[in-house]
Amino acid sequence: MNIVFLDRETLSPQTVLREPSFTHQLHLHGRTSPAEVHGRIADADIIVVNKVRLDQAAIAAAPRLRMVAVAATGTDNVDIAACRERGIVVSNIRNYAVNTVPEHTFALIFALRRSICAYRDAVRTGRWQASGQFCFFDHPIKDMAGSTLGIIGDGVLGQAVADLGRALGMRVIFAGFKGHSGQGMLYTPFEKTLAEADILTLHCPLTPETRNMIGAPEFALMKRRPLLINTARGGLVDEAAVGPALEAGQIGGAGFDVVSVEPPPADHPFMRLADRPDFILTPHVAWASDEAVQGLADQLIYNIEAFVRGEPRNVVGA
Repeated sequence: MNIVFLDRETLSPQTVLREPSFTHQLHLHGRTSPAEVHGRIADADIIVVNKVRLDQAAIAAAPRLRMVAVAATGTDNVDIAACRERGIVVSNIRNYAVNTVPEHTFALIFALRRSICAYRDAVRTGRWQASGQFCFFDHPIKDMAGSTLGIIGDGVLGQAVADLGRALGMRVIFAGFKGHSGQGMLYTPFEKTLAEADILTLHCPLTPETRNMIGAPEFALMKRRPLLINTARGGLVDEAAVGPALEAGQIGGAGFDVVSVEPPPADHPFMRLADRPDFILTPHVAWASDEAVQGLADQLIYNIEAFVRGEPRNVVGA
């Protein structure tokens, strides 16, 4: 069995990638450019991929291919329809980030809610000495308890974020689908969520329906100047609209771990916000605790072994 991992460097170097238990040849490539894909997968029975794109042409260039093992939850880089047409199984990783993503979400929330970055920068520039007393009050500090946490996405991660919010004494509401009504008592209409939330956090997939689901019209509905947190997928928010929303005071701050283009180019709108005390951008690392990445790697090998046994698991679209 010929296994080709196209982008091993997307997993941390300290992560142990266990050898599969069956007879195989494992070819590890740190990175693979688009021009290198076809040559590297020509004889592959199983392709392991995280972010490298496998389009219809790439699938056609791998005549022996039987399985695509995605080393992530998202599979938008793989042409699922082309795989289905060929009878190729696509599996993904599930529920491995149930601690790390919610914790990173709240790290961003705490940092912004208590102006941690702003106060740290102020101390660095001598503001504490200049204040002449034991503390100073240049930036807002707000408690979590009693505030409203609006969550878009009620899957495993959204529910875990809700649990943390409730433990902190927050009122938690889940947004209904944008443009839909009558979704029952468990959901707050999308527009009402925007109006009532003190903190709005995204935990939904990127689909044609959710792309740019928050933009200038939605920012105008945010009456309580909430924090906006996105640790889900780049593209859920109209990124060009975030800066103007901060400038206009429509939101109190923004914390992003994902961008529609990663890494973002130097002229990306977010790079122009990087020095603002009310904006934090982290490099898509919410998922990347040591424990979570090791769990991902272990599950990746389990998925491959299960497929070879004839018992495929975590099959996308099944």
